[in-house]
Amino acid sequence: MAANRRTAHRTLVLAMSRPSFRVAALLSAVSVGLTGCLSPVAGPSGLYAHPIGDAPVTANGTPYSAALVCLASYAQHYGVHAPRIAVGRIADYTGKAEDNGGREITQGASLMAISALAKAGVPLVERYDTSVSEMELKYANNKLISDQPQAGGPAGAAGPYRKILAGQIPGSDFYLVGGVTELNYNIRSTGLDIAGGKQTATKGSGEATGQLYVMNVALDLRLVETKTQEVVDVQSYQKQIIGRQIGAGFFKFFGTNVIDISAGEGGLEPVQLAVRSVIERAMVEMVANLYGAPGPSACMGTDPLGATGVSGGFTPAYDNLDRNNGQTRDDPSRWNAGRDPAVRGRY
Repeated sequence: MAANRRTAHRTLVLAMSRPSFRVAALLSAVSVGLTGCLSPVAGPSGLYAHPIGDAPVTANGTPYSAALVCLASYAQHYGVHAPRIAVGRIADYTGKAEDNGGREITQGASLMAISALAKAGVPLVERYDTSVSEMELKYANNKLISDQPQAGGPAGAAGPYRKILAGQIPGSDFYLVGGVTELNYNIRSTGLDIAGGKQTATKGSGEATGQLYVMNVALDLRLVETKTQEVVDVQSYQKQIIGRQIGAGFFKFFGTNVIDISAGEGGLEPVQLAVRSVIERAMVEMVANLYGAPGPSACMGTDPLGATGVSGGFTPAYDNLDRNNGQTRDDPSRWNAGRDPAVRGRY
């Protein structure tokens, strides 16, 4: 028996000395180490593992968010009577889809527009998702909803049913519709690959690469006067998006050993944040027209930028041609918190 055990032990040692078995043993050791970070049994907190990352929640702004807030202050300061606006469908008309079947462009452009209008202090009425209010109205019409508990009655007893009153829902003065109409890949790209080394691989060789590429998104929006269905404002804006990728590598033989090292870094400007930026820029221009604000000079005593033309089919909503922003819409620096000094202050 002892001889058999010694023979088996010698066979195992010889087998483990083979390269394939050494690799297998190394992989097994790594797998055992990794399983130490994750348990199939939930801990006292009820979790198998704690999620990584500790970044706090931050505001999701764009370079035009400050201008929207400034317009809200402008309207409050001058007592501007802001019209009520409803946001309709702002759809994705690009038709672009990812390989896994998802859409390339956010389907929440309407929600972005609602947030932008709220930043600008515009009164909003809900028309985008009315499923809950329609159900409430249906229940109220059948006398199934009560707003107040019955006085002196048992807990949970119903009071008088909710009345449906004529004119109880405020209407909109304007509504906003439109869509994301362009997503263009690789408008322009550039790259550089450099490789060098000796004629023999034992002397080593290195490689460096770098690429830049540009794409864009575009948006078309229109503001419609609710009662007459007249289109009073049209916006068409685009924003370019840049991406980059750089990398370097080194390869060399050291006798019977090989070293191969590579590293890289890349990034793409967020596409959906670009959509939000385009929407906020369009909302700045539309709200400035509705408020009668004279462009970025509403946030400062003087306007440092000159007129550069009109973007889209612009029709003033009110009689304010002498002071509105109709002639300043095409300047790409206008209303941008990082490019237009006027929006860094306050009227």
